Formats: sequence, structure tokens, C-alpha cells
Amino acid sequence: MVSAQLHLGVAIDGAGYHPAAWRISAVEPAALFTAGHYLKYAKLAEAASLDFVTLDDSLALQPGGEGVVRGRLDALLTLSAIAPVTSRIGLVPTVTTTHTEPFHVSTSVATLDYASRGRAGVLAVPSLTAAEAAHFGRRPAPSPADGDAETAEVLDVSTRLWDSWEDDAIVRDAATGRFIDRDKLHYVDFEGRFFSAKGPSITPRPPQGHPVTAVYGDSPHASAADVVVTRADHLDAVRATAARFPGAKVLATVSIVLAETEQGARDRQRELDALIPFEPAGLSFAGTPAQLATELPRWAAETGVAGFHLRPAVLPDDLDLLAGEAVPALRAAGAFRSGYAGTTLREHVGLGVAVNQYQGA
Repeated sequence: MVSAQLHLGVAIDGAGYHPAAWRISAVEPAALFTAGHYLKYAKLAEAASLDFVTLDDSLALQPGGEGVVRGRLDALLTLSAIAPVTSRIGLVPTVTTTHTEPFHVSTSVATLDYASRGRAGVLAVPSLTAAEAAHFGRRPAPSPADGDAETAEVLDVSTRLWDSWEDDAIVRDAATGRFIDRDKLHYVDFEGRFFSAKGPSITPRPPQGHPVTAVYGDSPHASAADVVVTRADHLDAVRATAARFPGAKVLATVSIVLAETEQGARDRQRELDALIPFEPAGLSFAGTPAQLATELPRWAAETGVAGFHLRPAVLPDDLDLLAGEAVPALRAAGAFRSGYAGTTLREHVGLGVAVNQYQGA
């Protein structure tokens, strides 16, 4: 039996992580621009009791020519649409921070937390290209260092705004005519390098207090987040990231190609790469679901990560095998929990109750 149980999230982007996925997937390409497409995969992940799903986003089109999928739905709005018709799975959209005010990030993610009844997270990323900056015309693209520092500041301000309402600030006392207790709304007065923010949020404190915050782990500011996702492509680098952020839940990215035989998985990988050569970020795995269920606990033990962010090459094929065969094998080995122990994403990933920094102030 394995001593530690893994945290597992899965990407449900487009037709799969591989840019050639849409050419061999059974999914009609038009479905990629419907909320129902992502609901199907969120429900599949939920049936397997995975911790969360992610949906990627950017302020730029996906790179590549006419042979790859280009265009996407807004990740946060899409997950907000499917939130009421899922019940346990965590919902973590990518939200870009460079051209988005912290006020908008905080209220939008808080709204997702309300829509999902406490299952929201946010994967915060900077926008670093001139093309993205040109969409707005207000400022040049930041350097990578400044983009990461600004993202950390956005998360700081967002947390302050989430805390600006105490949990019991809403009174709803019709007899006295008091809807809120004004003493339990707190004045945020923040002056930072990139932003200033004043006043309480317009959205009451989210059900989780603080929705789960995540960033990619190639930033020195990653310790500001609850979850750090490393895209390191070998185990030594994954281990170094886990050691660098001991206070966070560190997850390693693994791109997966699965089949019932190891040769079948390698054949699928070759078929995809023959259509469009591609090197995914992070660790890569091609093999059977049983082999994946053996490798993940071993990698976690060797590197010290809390779990993995899994990226299926083709949807629904690789997610079907992950949920239907790999996860049960992990569960049988004691490496993954049986069912959900709680109802919120913070509970799924093992985070404590979020303390309100203004409570009692």
C-alpha cells in the first residue's frame, strides 16, 4: 500500500493537449465552442472523484497555422456555465492577470465560487506578448519578471477583496430593514507596485473564503499561491520545484497518451506526431493505464510533489482510460482516495479553512 494519497487534476482543453488531437478525435470540431463539450468531461472527471478540472485561456490565439485549432471560449465564463450542473469537481479556469484589474479577477472568481457552491479555483498567469498588449493599447507587454510579480500582486489584492466582507456580514433582517451589518464590511486600502485598490468588494466573501489560487512554478513569486503547477520535464527539476515551495501543494504536469497495450500507446503517439510534431510541456507518459497507475506514485515519492496535473492527448479517448482504468488502479493501490471527503475544492486539495485577515478588525 502507498502511504500518501495523490491529488489529481485534469485538463479538459479543446480536443486534447496535442495540436493534432482534433483530427483523430471522435468529437465534432464545432463542439469545441459549446459549454456542453466541457460539461461532458467535467462530469467524467467528477465520476472518477478527481480533485479538479482546468480549462486553459489566453489573450492571444493559439500558436500555429491553419492545421491547428485556433480560437477558444472564455475559460472562466465556460466553467461558470457548467458549475450549476456539476456537484463535486473543482473548477479551475486560467485567468490572465496582466491586462485585468484585480477587482475584476476577484469578483469573477468569487462569482464562480458561488455558482459552484465552493468549488472554484483560479490558475493565474501573466500575458507577456506584444500581440496581447496590443489588444488593449494601454501599456507595453511586461518582462517575464514583472509579469510574475504583477500576478502575485493580483492574488494579494484579490484575497484582500475576498476578505473585505466577513462571512456573516449579510443580516437580511426585514423587521429592522438591515440587509448588511456595515461594521462587518472592511475598507481595503492597498498601494502596491502595480495596483492600488480601495474599498470593499461588491461581491460578498466567497463560500470558500478564499477560492484556491494556483500559478505555474517557474516564478520566484509562486509561493503566493495555494497550488504550484510545475511544467518541468524531468524528475530532478520537478524535485527542485517541490523543495523550493514547501508551503504550497506542488503538482507536476504530465501529458498522457494511453492505450490497452504499451505498443498501442506508442503507435497513437507516433500517429499524432506524424500529423503535427509536438513537444508538450512537463513530464510525458505513453503506456497503459495500469502502467500510469504504477508510475505516478513512484514519481511522487521520488520528487515530493503532492500530485499531478494530467493532460490527456486526445479527448475523450485518454480521459476515458484515465478515469475508467488508471484511477481505479490507483485507488486499489491506496494511492488515491475513494470518493470525495468534502464538498469544496479547498477540502479536495487538503487546504485548511481560509482565515479572514480583517475579522474582528
